[in-house]
Amino acid sequence: MEKPANGSQLKGKMAKRFWRRFSEIKKILLGSHLQITIEPHQGKRIEHNGVKVELLGQIEMYLDRGNFYDFTSLVRELDVPGDIYERTTYPFEFSMVEMPYETYNGVNVRLRYVLKVTVSRNYGGSIIEYLNFLVHNYSPPPSINTSIKMEVGIEDCLHIEFEYNKSNGEWESKPHRYHLKDVIIGKIYYFLVKIKIKTMDIEIRRRESTVTGATNHVETETLAKFELMDGAPVRGESIPVRLFLSPYELTPTHRNINNKFSVKYYLNLVLVDEEGLRYFKQQQITIYRLPLQDT
Repeated sequence: MEKPANGSQLKGKMAKRFWRRFSEIKKILLGSHLQITIEPHQGKRIEHNGVKVELLGQIEMYLDRGNFYDFTSLVRELDVPGDIYERTTYPFEFSMVEMPYETYNGVNVRLRYVLKVTVSRNYGGSIIEYLNFLVHNYSPPPSINTSIKMEVGIEDCLHIEFEYNKSNGEWESKPHRYHLKDVIIGKIYYFLVKIKIKTMDIEIRRRESTVTGATNHVETETLAKFELMDGAPVRGESIPVRLFLSPYELTPTHRNINNKFSVKYYLNLVLVDEEGLRYFKQQQITIYRLPLQDT
């Protein structure tokens, strides 16, 4: 099981067994206190040119033939060339590690952190094992400011205003920040309605932008759709809105990560009239992680 890590130091709270059958090796074990154990088969020995462990932060672009781009790379040499005759344990530690980005798995891109163990050999190829682990980065709560308003208007036909705030009653301004388990609370006001509105929905959309060479790729997903109204509104009417974010597969917003990708979130207000015409209004929001949201 992958375990979350956070911030500057990588110690403990991580366990993973690696089983790989070679003629000499019985098992490689990465233990709970960040130690590597190499155990030969009984009566066998392992000739090697050194044992090392690497901590890598990588971005994989699926549209770039699965190439990896390293933004963090640290190495610990665990053993000099020689032979291993019995179960041998190598403790190690990576202190004050910079992990600036959060783990992310998207449509066209993956950002991961990995421990890579290499037993170098002249013959039969080197033995390499990997352990992926999660990194969560936290953000402080935003300051209290003014409310957000999103308007949909058609001259002399339609004027609708959507005003929304924080779940705790604190009004929020740009960049419209919500944490992963927040609640969007607001109201829809109808000031002018001369179009026969049939339905109104609010959507949460995620837009993933990746850069491969000189090409930009954009994938937009609708993660949630919430019906606000079914039927024709009248002038002066208001509709309350309460949208919980916790049921949906959200991640924090990612902005121009290592010049490779971005992930943005939007609230999309959609109106459909009786003739099937659709009217849209979109507002970007920022999603962030609070310290208690990694469980």
